[in-house]
Amino acid sequence: MVDTPTYDATRNRVEAYFDRTATRTWERLTSDAPVSGIRQTVREGRDRMRDIMLSRLPNDLNGRRVLDAGCGTGAMSEALAERGADVVAIDISPQLIDIATKRLPDHLAARVTFASGDMLSDDLGQFDHVLAMDSMIYYEAPDLGRAIARLAGRTRRSIVFTVAPRTPFLMAFFALGKVFPRADRSPTMIPHVPARIAQETTRTGAAGAVHEVERVSRGFYISTCLEYTA
Repeated sequence: MVDTPTYDATRNRVEAYFDRTATRTWERLTSDAPVSGIRQTVREGRDRMRDIMLSRLPNDLNGRRVLDAGCGTGAMSEALAERGADVVAIDISPQLIDIATKRLPDHLAARVTFASGDMLSDDLGQFDHVLAMDSMIYYEAPDLGRAIARLAGRTRRSIVFTVAPRTPFLMAFFALGKVFPRADRSPTMIPHVPARIAQETTRTGAAGAVHEVERVSRGFYISTCLEYTA
């Protein structure tokens, strides 16, 4: 199980931030509405990362069940459904799920099941693939290793996910967040070295391996795509 004091505390902070503080910000960021220059780089970076993650899966996903873990406002879920996947889209924020449900085109409604809750819940069932874009970036390495291993036990093919890389830029922001905490600040990203995530996943006894796919660095958006395969 992944339920540890650090995992639970982080999950609670993420839920409070996205469901009570940042809903309107994320709704605008993930739309076509004009945004500031900084947020535009984040939008562009996220679009690029989504494309990279989707490239790890077949273009034809008919007959495959895919978990969009931390689906946010639903862009990944929509893209997966367009490829024919049976998508389970879950997010910790009910408000973001509401936005995602409203945005999904009617012709894809039968292919996507939305739910709010913990992306690691065993109740979600078995999957062919799991995609987790920027939904694991707030967790410590041991919790990440346990999370990947737990998902691996219910995933037949691959888990594609992102982490914040351990760069000087992100480490500086991480240090500032520790020195100047604020109640309304977004949950702190934890920068990682991919090899450490691979080690922590192996330590759990998971049979597969984690490898780095590609890093995206676009202004204020910096993220690394990793993939677990059995």
